[in-house]
Amino acid sequence: MSTVGDIERAVAPAVAFHGLDLVDVEFQARLVRVTVDRPGGVDLDAIGAATSAISHALDTADAVPGGRYELEVSSPGVERRLRRPEHFRDQLGARVAVKTRPGVEGDRRVEGLLVAADDEGVRIEESTLPGGAREMRYEEIDKARTVFDWRAALAGRAADHEHGEQG
Repeated sequence: MSTVGDIERAVAPAVAFHGLDLVDVEFQARLVRVTVDRPGGVDLDAIGAATSAISHALDTADAVPGGRYELEVSSPGVERRLRRPEHFRDQLGARVAVKTRPGVEGDRRVEGLLVAADDEGVRIEESTLPGGAREMRYEEIDKARTVFDWRAALAGRAADHEHGEQG
């Protein structure tokens, strides 16, 4: 039975060959989801090349039992899922939304600034949180993602558009 680790080991060289970073691998019910990135982001050509190389690597390594799988290769996007300690460390200073597992003390949904992340857990600061911050261990986190400020981005785009029309 293949594990995510087996799949990661099989596809990592193919991803690196194309100048990409392997961000995440998920495997469930024959779906292999691979997330790749690079400084400056990835375009469709990079995703296409990576998809072909990853598919070949999976087939060659026979990393998926029975050889039947659906492959999805994508970039992390502007609102990135955070699943591993390194994902959180890479996003220090970013605004994040976290949903805790049922039974964890405190509000299940927390949004704020990610100010610390180590191998054990994270610290999120927000003026609306009791004491201004909340610490949680990774095993208490059900889901987490970065939060993109759409209003600020749209306001900046509108300002750029107005400036372009005047100039």
